[in-house]
Order: sequence, then C-alpha cells, then structure tokens
Amino acid sequence: MSERPAGRRALVTGAARGIGLATARRLAADGARVALLDVDAASLGRAVAGLAPAGGADTATAPTVLALRADVADEAGVEHALAEVVDAWGGLDVLVPNAAVQLDHDDRVDRLALAAWRRTLDVNLTGAFLTAKHGVRALGPGGVVVFTASPAGHYAIARGRHAYSASKAGIYGLVKVMAADLAADGIRVCGVFPGVTDTPMNAAFLADAPARDALLSAVPLGRAGSAEEVAAVIAFLASDEASYATGAVWTVDGGLTAV
Repeated sequence: MSERPAGRRALVTGAARGIGLATARRLAADGARVALLDVDAASLGRAVAGLAPAGGADTATAPTVLALRADVADEAGVEHALAEVVDAWGGLDVLVPNAAVQLDHDDRVDRLALAAWRRTLDVNLTGAFLTAKHGVRALGPGGVVVFTASPAGHYAIARGRHAYSASKAGIYGLVKVMAADLAADGIRVCGVFPGVTDTPMNAAFLADAPARDALLSAVPLGRAGSAEEVAAVIAFLASDEASYATGAVWTVDGGLTAV
C-alpha cells in the first residue's frame, strides 16, 4: 500500500475555504482524487478552479476533482452528493467531515437563542453525522474518516460560544464510538482538533488585537496556526503511515491545552 494517499478518493466538506480547502489541496498534492463539498457555490467554484485546470478534468476516464454544492445539514443534499462521488469514482477511501459554523450570535447558555443553537448543532454535529452516515457507506476496508472539531469541546477556550463548544464536544463522542464499531469493517476513525487557526472563520477575532494577543499569550508556541499545518496532520491520518491509529484525537493547538 502507498504511504500517502496517492490514487485514493477523498471527500472533504466545508472545502471552499480555510482548513477544508487546505486539506483538499494537500490531498490533491499527495495524488488523491478530491471531492470538495460546500454550501457556497461561488467560493467552491474558485476553490476547484485553483486545484486543477478546467475543473480538474482527467483526460482518461473520470474527473480528479469534483465540486459538490450541498448544505451538510440537509440529508437529501448530502446523500445526493455522495451518490455523485460513487457514480464518478465507484466509492471513497478518505472522508473528512469538516464543515462548521461559528455564529456571531452564539452566546452564553442563558442568553442563547434557540435558533442559533439549532443552526450550530445542525451544521457542526448533525452535518458531521450525515456526512459520516452516507460517506461510510462508500468506504471499504482501508477506509479512513478524519473529523475536525476543536479543543473548545473539552476546554473553556471559546467562552461565550456555548453552542459551538457543545457541537464540538459531540464530535469527540462520534470519533470514539465510530472507531470502536467500524474497526471490524477495516475502517479507521480519527479526529483533528485545531486550536487558534488563521482561517476566514477566525479573521474577525484575529483582527481584534487585544483579544488575539490575550489568547495567543496562553499558547506556548506564541502564534496562531495555519490551515496548512492542520491539513498536514489530516493528510497523515489519511495515509498508511497512520495505519494503527484509530479512535485517536490529535490536538493541533500550539500547546494551548497542554498548560
């Protein structure tokens, strides 16, 4: 088996920007066919165009890059997108449920609107569940699922973001129980929990110098991470180099939760 995911078929959600796009680029650079799924059609089109000329068309048999527009909270949309992947490639080898939102009106529990709670959980947790539900059906032995979540699911580092923190805690539970239940099928399940990462989702926070500096002062490495640094860990977990890793959670946070 190859060490890196050359020739493998991967699906990444939330792939139009940030960690999702960096992951799609890294897997493609490693030789994988990559399906990018996102709800933002315009950004998705730009992302795909940047990965391969003319939408990634393979001159031989099938596209090496697929663009799939869907809201991960919509089961019919997710199911249809996975069907497109299976029709094009016959199945999947790598699944990266990454799509997430962090709403400005997320708040402390006693001030949190039910609509904000529901939308956050719908995308971050139910969306990951639906991606896994239909994606795992396209995986075979040797398949890998790599979730992205956040240390906020276990530590109070996103104070005032109660819906977001709860949604990410749920991902941890999915990683553990899926790893135990799918091992007999030859499918590995891991999680990557990025800390403060320089992505569009965090742009406003990182532009707020006092808030940024206060948090980064608690990070032993003293800086925010890059989307590419997180993508490198996801690519490792998707590779045969991590063939004995399942049920594992890899925190990529510059040491924030180590102290």
